[in-house]
Amino acid sequence: MKPGFFRNRWWIVVASVLGLIVGTGSINVFAFGVFLKPVSDELGLSRGTLSAAVFLSSILTAACSPILGTLIDRWGIRMIMLPSIALFALVTAGFSLLNPNPIVLFVLYGVSGFVGAGQTPIAYSKAVAAWFDKQRGLALGVAMAGVGLGVLIVPQLAGALIQAFGWRMAYVGLGATVFVLAFLPVAAVVREPTERDHAAAPPLALRQRGLSIAEALGTWRFWALTIAFFFGVVAINGTLTHVVALLTDRGVSAPVATAIFSASGIAILVGRILSGFCLDRFHGPYVAVAFLVFPMAGIGLLGSGAGGIVPAAGTILCGLGIGAEVDLMAFFVSRYFGLRGFAQIYGLMFGIFAVGTGLGPYAMGAGFDALHSYGAIFIGFEVVLVIACVLLLRLGPYPFPPEEERHLRSRMGEALP
Repeated sequence: MKPGFFRNRWWIVVASVLGLIVGTGSINVFAFGVFLKPVSDELGLSRGTLSAAVFLSSILTAACSPILGTLIDRWGIRMIMLPSIALFALVTAGFSLLNPNPIVLFVLYGVSGFVGAGQTPIAYSKAVAAWFDKQRGLALGVAMAGVGLGVLIVPQLAGALIQAFGWRMAYVGLGATVFVLAFLPVAAVVREPTERDHAAAPPLALRQRGLSIAEALGTWRFWALTIAFFFGVVAINGTLTHVVALLTDRGVSAPVATAIFSASGIAILVGRILSGFCLDRFHGPYVAVAFLVFPMAGIGLLGSGAGGIVPAAGTILCGLGIGAEVDLMAFFVSRYFGLRGFAQIYGLMFGIFAVGTGLGPYAMGAGFDALHSYGAIFIGFEVVLVIACVLLLRLGPYPFPPEEERHLRSRMGEALP
C-alpha cells in the first residue's frame, strides 16, 4: 500500500463507517429484534429470558469498555481492535449453536459482550477525534453513521438470511459479514496520526491536552453526561429493539414490521450526520436536547396504539434520537475533558451507556412478560428522557473548544486549560 494513501484523513472515517455497520449494537441489539420471535418460538425461551441475555452481553461490554480504553491509550488502536473483531465475528457465527438450555444462551451472549467491546465506537471515535479538530463534529457524525447503516442493513440482511436459510445459518452469515466489513477495513486504514501527519491532523500538543480519567471523575459534568446518555439509551434502545415484536403483536406482518424497524436505521443515519453538522455550528447541549425531544414524541406515538403511518413515524423519531447519542457523547468527551485521557474517559462513559443499551430491552421484555403490555414502560421512558434534557442544559461552555475558538477566547482574556 502506498504511504500517501493514509494522508487523506477521511479514509479513517470511511473505514469507521464500514466497521460500525456491524458493531456490537447492530449485531447484538438491533438484529436481536429480528431473531427474537423465531428463536423464542423454536427454542421455547421467553422474550424476557432472551432479553436478559442481551442485557448480560451489554453488562460485560460495559465492564470491558474502560479496560479497552486504557489498553487503546497504552498500546494503540490496531493492536487491540483487530483480535477483538476477529473473535466477535467468530462468536456471532457461534449463535447458530443456541439450544433450549438457557446456560448456552447466556454463555454465548456473555462471551460476545466481552469480545465485542472492540466493536463499539470507542476505538473508532478515538481515531477520528485524533485526526480532526475544527470539523470534529461532522467527522464523528459521519463515522458514527455506520451504526445507522447497521440498523438499516443488518436487520434486513438477517431477515433475508432467516427466510432463505433459517435463523441458525443467518447467524453464520452475520459472523462472516463482521469479518468482511470490520476486520478488513480496520486492518487496512484505521490508525492514529503520527508526527509525519502533522499537516493533516491536529498538533501533538493539542492531542495531549485534557483531563485524566481520575480528574474527569471528580467533575460534575462527567456524571451529568453519563446519567443523561444512560437514561437516553435505556428509553430509546428499549423501545426500538421491541418494535418488531410490538407491531406483530398488533397484527402487522413480520416483513412490514421489519421494514418499519429498518426505517429507524435511515433515521439513525440522518441523526448521526445532522447532529454532527449541527455540533460544529451550535452549542452542543442545545443540539443534544433537540435530539432527545424526537424520541419523546416517537415513544408517545408508539404507545398510543394508533395504526396507519403512526408506528412508522414513532419508530423514525426514536431512530433520530439514538442516531445522535453516540457521536454526541464522543464529541462532548473531547470538548469537556480534552483528548489526553479520551479513550479511558469515553470508555468508562460508554461502558455505563452500554449497560443502558441492554437494560432498556430487558425492561421492555420483563415488563411485557409481567403485564402483557408495553404501556407502563413507555411512561417511565418519557420521564427519564425529561431528566436527561435537564442535565444536558446545565453543562455550560466547553473547557476544550476548537483551536480557533480557543485563540479567540484567550484574546478576550478568558482562562482556558
